[in-house]
Amino acid sequence: MRNDSQLVYNAPARVFHWLTAGLLLVQFVLAWSMPEVHRDTKPVGLIAWHLGVGVVILLLVLVRLTWRVAHPAPPEPATSPRVMRTLAGLTHIALYALLIVLPLMGWANASSRDWPVALFARIPLPYLSSPGSRFGHALGDWHANLAWVLLALVVLHVCAAIYHHLVLRDGTLIRMLPTSRDSKSTS
Repeated sequence: MRNDSQLVYNAPARVFHWLTAGLLLVQFVLAWSMPEVHRDTKPVGLIAWHLGVGVVILLLVLVRLTWRVAHPAPPEPATSPRVMRTLAGLTHIALYALLIVLPLMGWANASSRDWPVALFARIPLPYLSSPGSRFGHALGDWHANLAWVLLALVVLHVCAAIYHHLVLRDGTLIRMLPTSRDSKSTS
């Protein structure tokens, strides 16, 4: 028989999850607040921050996936219907895919605009497309459109967690929250 701690995500997985969520919130606020990008727009201010946060999200998600491969997710509660587990799995795959593809598209678009992209605003990264690339510019349009898909999936993910917590009461949400055991181990 399993104990409750075997159903909870490990501490690093929970930290990666909540860091990703926080950075996504910041990224969407930046995207909605930054000026519209035109031909002569320079990558300064909010646009520079948007680029920087995108690179950090990409790096974090790659580290997170590496951790996930080495430390698989705990099993879903047996009370979850199979169709819900399948939909949750597909949603997670789509979230991970978009969290990788969207920053790469933004980076390629920045490269096509001859904008430098750097990790932590210090480590320059290579161009993913040549300056003036029509493909790189087109990826910018796809980036903007797929960001709405990502937002919809995030909203679905949050709604599902709330549904599991308030309606099914199956502990799904609790699996990703900090536990009392975490605060005892850090004391």
